[in-house]
Amino acid sequence: MDGSRASQASSSELLNPLMYVRCHGCPLRTKPAFHDKTQDEIAVIDQMKSDHLRVSAGTEFIHPEQTDAELYTLFSGWAFRYKELADGRRQILNFSLPGDLIGMQAALLDKSLYGAVALTDAELCVVPRRRLFKLFEHAPGAAYELTWLGAREEALVDENLLTAGRRNAMERVAAMVAALYKRAEQLDLVQDGVMDFPLTQQHIADALGLSLVHTNKTLARLRAQGMFRIADGKLALLNPRAVARLAQYFEKEPARRPII
Repeated sequence: MDGSRASQASSSELLNPLMYVRCHGCPLRTKPAFHDKTQDEIAVIDQMKSDHLRVSAGTEFIHPEQTDAELYTLFSGWAFRYKELADGRRQILNFSLPGDLIGMQAALLDKSLYGAVALTDAELCVVPRRRLFKLFEHAPGAAYELTWLGAREEALVDENLLTAGRRNAMERVAAMVAALYKRAEQLDLVQDGVMDFPLTQQHIADALGLSLVHTNKTLARLRAQGMFRIADGKLALLNPRAVARLAQYFEKEPARRPII
């Protein structure tokens, strides 16, 4: 990691310590997305956690080529992982919502192969990379869950690859909306069919491999067909069945998953 990036990552303006949030009192654990843990299992995770950080929107908390990236659980807000070509063209790999694990690949390899950015103001639970080996050595149950979460992240990227590679523009947008809506619903982030939607058209274009102009036209067509409405940072899903049919996205209710 070069000097400017190291300076950015260490700036107190970007990473400000908060009051420590103990895992035993974590409000995310009550959400429908996650399965229950015993007090002993929670204690193991609490011992792993080293910090609770707040990052402002736009903060890059994992840098490409970084050699000391930590492991994070997104406590609140949205984030995304990306890769970028030398000329600045960016591919967003996946979007992260509360409870998602970020940085497992970066923590286990010699250096990070991608960057991770806070899409909104966010809070992060930090698990130092140096503690991962002890987890596999002394807490195989938690280590298995960590591996499971890594496999889930790979599955999300696989679905995004299918979307970008084989779906047309309208199907791509519909598939992304359907998937994010379902994930948000499990986190109690949907109220009366409306959820926060902080993505700009550029984020959508970078995630789906579309030009900004094509993205704009596609969103207008879907809006005209009464599929959904995006305004003022909110998404209202107006016709869920039509969106699912268009996207060929018929996933059953997502299984409850572990949270680290």
